[in-house]
Amino acid sequence: MVNNTKNPDKEFPRGMIILAVMVTVSAILGSIAMGMMFDSANRPDDLMMNGAYYAFQLLGEYYGLGNFFVIIYALTNLVSQLSVLLISIDAPLKVLLFTEADSRYIPKSLTKVNKHGAPINGYKMTAVLVGTLIVVPALGIGNMNELFEWLLKLNSVVMPLRYLWVFFAYMGLKRQSEKYNPNYKFIKNPTLGFLAGLWCFSFTAFACILGMFPGDLPAFSADWNFRVILNFATVFILIGLGYILPVIAKRNRENEESGKDVAVQEG
Repeated sequence: MVNNTKNPDKEFPRGMIILAVMVTVSAILGSIAMGMMFDSANRPDDLMMNGAYYAFQLLGEYYGLGNFFVIIYALTNLVSQLSVLLISIDAPLKVLLFTEADSRYIPKSLTKVNKHGAPINGYKMTAVLVGTLIVVPALGIGNMNELFEWLLKLNSVVMPLRYLWVFFAYMGLKRQSEKYNPNYKFIKNPTLGFLAGLWCFSFTAFACILGMFPGDLPAFSADWNFRVILNFATVFILIGLGYILPVIAKRNRENEESGKDVAVQEG
């Protein structure tokens, strides 16, 4: 994104500020609208999961159109969610599986693509991971609304945690800033940049670790223990995957090299 701008020092920060303002305004207006439509003291138990459908249902009743808006929203939401799912899975997988260092860090089997260029084995790995994250918690969390809320909270912890690597890398770049001269620098002073990265890293880690402990359940109860264990296990499994894949890739290379040596000797 930075490299595609004509004047990175001005255009990129301006674009990020405008984007942040747009997201903030949209979130505030959405919250105000939901507050006007629902009584916070008597809200439905599944408001977090089905709040948008309730809102469009109320809107249809207000205009005398029944569930017309609900149906339109459901169809629109289906298309948008499928699009987001496709992008959010396909793009990271292609970044992960098709970098220049594939053979060192990624098993060759995961880089297999079909005739459309889609990493099919990467999709299968994602399906197994996602399926496990849904099926295992469902065994201990029987209520669908509670399961949805737990997955939502888990996502709010796991998603920011991945940016710890970004902040860590940023601190590393600032410590060796004399070796790099990019078109755009967020903070030009290396010391201030390193401290900013350290603050972001520390605060994000602190907030995410606190988020792993459910505040809506009695501490050390059976449900509380179950969810805390799942939260930490999910994080360690995803981090562990980053260590396991390079090990598998290394063994694959060693097996291929040994197989070539045997073939040469036999020849």
